[in-house]
Amino acid sequence: MSTLFQRRYQENTRLQSVCKMIVNIIMVIVSAYVIVTFMCDRTIISGGSMQPVIENEDTVLINRFAYSFTKPKRYSVAAFKLPGSNSSKVYVKRVIGLPGEKIQIKDGHVYINGEQLKDDVFTDTILTAGLAANEITLGKDEYFLLGDNRNNSEDSRFAGVGIVKEKNITGSVWAIVGPVKRLGFVK
Repeated sequence: MSTLFQRRYQENTRLQSVCKMIVNIIMVIVSAYVIVTFMCDRTIISGGSMQPVIENEDTVLINRFAYSFTKPKRYSVAAFKLPGSNSSKVYVKRVIGLPGEKIQIKDGHVYINGEQLKDDVFTDTILTAGLAANEITLGKDEYFLLGDNRNNSEDSRFAGVGIVKEKNITGSVWAIVGPVKRLGFVK
């Protein structure tokens, strides 16, 4: 009798373990879905201005709450919309200039407060300085954003985009979710 009892006890214990594992997996999936649905936006990138980090037609997740409690930091990849635009187009660029800084592009390089930006992700010579040919002083809520592919990017150097106000930044790009071969976090 005790052998039968032990066998049934072991079977029940295994069944409980399997059920717990299934419940845990379901909870992880539901939690991930809720986080992505309510905290993130998803957009498909159009263009090669952020190559090689983000490619044309990559699908990225944008953390909408990333800048709710902190300010954008230099080199973070931010998503923003143009003010007054009814378009749903989301721009994705790298934060280079922070509020209060003086930005200039001369001799093909970015200068911040008169000093050349040393640890920039872009190492080639910038061919077009645009609006930044003359020194620009950013206001207390303004950011200067550039694409990683500087010589093929519509960014803060050009009047079509210009300086980006903090209120127009919609979030931080944190992951590439498509295509599958490019899955990963954005650096």
